[in-house]
Amino acid sequence: MSEVRVPVEAIKGRGAASRLPHRFEKEERLDVDDGWGTLADRLAEGLAQAAPMPTEVIWEDAKSIISSNDSPDIYFDRSINPYRGCEHGCIYCYARPTHSYLNLSPGLDFETRIIAKRNIAAVLRSELSKKGYQPRGLALGTATDCYQPVERDLRLTRSVIELLHESRHAFSMVTKSSGVERDLDLLAPMAAQNLVAVYVTLTTLDPELTRKLEPRAAAPHRRLRTIRTLAEHGIPVGVSLAPQIPFLTEDMEQVLEAAWEAGARSAFYHVLRLPWEVSPLFRQWLEQHYPQRSARIMARVQDMRGGKDYDSSFATRMKGAGPWAELIAQRFLKASRRLGFNRDRVELDLGAFRPPAVAGQTSLF
Repeated sequence: MSEVRVPVEAIKGRGAASRLPHRFEKEERLDVDDGWGTLADRLAEGLAQAAPMPTEVIWEDAKSIISSNDSPDIYFDRSINPYRGCEHGCIYCYARPTHSYLNLSPGLDFETRIIAKRNIAAVLRSELSKKGYQPRGLALGTATDCYQPVERDLRLTRSVIELLHESRHAFSMVTKSSGVERDLDLLAPMAAQNLVAVYVTLTTLDPELTRKLEPRAAAPHRRLRTIRTLAEHGIPVGVSLAPQIPFLTEDMEQVLEAAWEAGARSAFYHVLRLPWEVSPLFRQWLEQHYPQRSARIMARVQDMRGGKDYDSSFATRMKGAGPWAELIAQRFLKASRRLGFNRDRVELDLGAFRPPAVAGQTSLF
């Protein structure tokens, strides 16, 4: 008996092609054909008429908002994520396995069942107003994109930035959405006070590859326009070339040139990371979209990971190791130096912070 996979054409606008069981499940069920072809025929007929998979928002009352980390390879100390799961559906997203803790699939559930922290502003206000709170490097939207499509209506990210603006709390963010332009009225004044920096992820300039790799994210030309808009409003803007995938994202130099022309002045990259369930999901995606290159791509990925799909060592998990990783590093360094990236380090003003007023009180400032 052979496993019957869902045709990629049947899941429009989604990155994963299955609800891959998460690592904590005790049972796994697969649809198989008994040889008579009945299952395959039924699936083909039903999926051909299937409507696009809808997004479901699941409300959550969060107990805390600010997360801390002590990882030596991460530039920020604290982070805020208004959402869990991400509609962008990037198949490579290292945050996919976090849905396993919710008893949901890191596959389609991650991009169709979005957890929204409806009380985020109230809880964050309480945390920032605690006696003795000291601001540190804060990043917004590190596990999932804080400007994913549901943000247009829910505006949870907007409520967080309003509070950070009120309290003069410095922060940075990474996004691949043009939705960040909506909040220019808050970001531009904060940038004038050296309180914010924005990084736009631009994995490749190839629109066809982007539609497959990041199906619900903004197109490359739209992200470049966002970089230009941010720069024109005086907001320090950088570009993230993450992840770098051998034999797929091969236009690093062209991406850097386009980002520089648009106004980005800082840049960084990471290589592909495949922790936990991301590895089988990415392999499945390769077989569907690039079967002729699948084995070669995975061989190069393993070359950078000591023969494995992934190595979680802090020393190598972001950049990899070995000749192939070194080649990527040299290309990035030469291109970024030639263009002028990273000449001036962005240092945000953490000393401007003032605790926000709590409910029932008025500010003394």
